[in-house]
This record gives sequence, C-alpha cells and structure tokens, in this order.
Amino acid sequence: MTVLTRWEPVRELAALQDRFNRLFNEPYGGVTAQESLSAGSFVPPVDVYEDESGIQLKMEVPGIDEKDIDIRLENNLLTVKGERKLAKETKEENYHRIERSYGSFTRSFSLPNTVNTEDVKASYARGVLTIGLGKRAEAKPKQIKVNVTSESAAPELAAK
Repeated sequence: MTVLTRWEPVRELAALQDRFNRLFNEPYGGVTAQESLSAGSFVPPVDVYEDESGIQLKMEVPGIDEKDIDIRLENNLLTVKGERKLAKETKEENYHRIERSYGSFTRSFSLPNTVNTEDVKASYARGVLTIGLGKRAEAKPKQIKVNVTSESAAPELAAK
C-alpha cells in the first residue's frame, strides 16, 4: 500500500536550521566562553512538589553563600535571586575549560491561592535551598467519616 505524505519545505528548513544552531551553540550554551562568565547564564534547577501540608521547592545552588541568596514573596509570586561568583584566585585566561555556570540568577514562581503566605520556611544545606510553603487551613484535605446506619434510619436522613 502506498502512503502519500505532504512535503512541507518550510518546516523542514526550520528543522534544519535548529539542528545547525544546536551544533554550533552547544559547547557554551549559545554564548562564547568569555560571555558565559559575565552574562549571568546560571539557572539553578528546581524541584517543586506538593503534599497535604504544603508546597516544597528544592533548588540546587552549590557554591553560593546564604548571604548571596534573596527570597521574596509578594502578591503570590515567590522570587529567588542569587549569584554564583567565579573565584578570582585564578585568572580567566588560565582556564582550559569552564563548564560550571557563573553569574546572577532570578527564578520566579506563581503560587496558588491555597498557600499561607505567613507560613514560609527556608533552609540551606549541602548546596540545596529548600523552601517550604504551608497551605491555608481551609485548603488542607479533610477526611469525612462515614456513619453506617441501619436501613430504617436512612429515610430519616434523606428527609433532613
């Protein structure tokens, strides 16, 4: 059986251009090594998960002093700012390879209305920043107990 496939040259050209861009830009994430030192291309990875008591964020920020981390919560927008600085004991031109990212970063997260903005905790250990956001009491799940009644009492409950 023969299948006809529509040829779309514009889409194929765009895909080819994307491949070439990735080929030439991958070694330094799209910028030169010198630019990557000063451009602030550091974006720390974050895990966000929710449990019954609240929302937890875990951000990998190794090599950053806690005094260089700024956490703000305003209008249900959590913003984390910081900076990883390149140690100046070695001149930049003496490096053979720089794979770690340096510079300042800003990460912002929109929070749901279920977050209690008065119940926020942050801790920093072994390069991981953990931010705990508690839920409001009315947003926490409630378990409803089911009462078992006899069949003769069931019509009375329906009448109420």
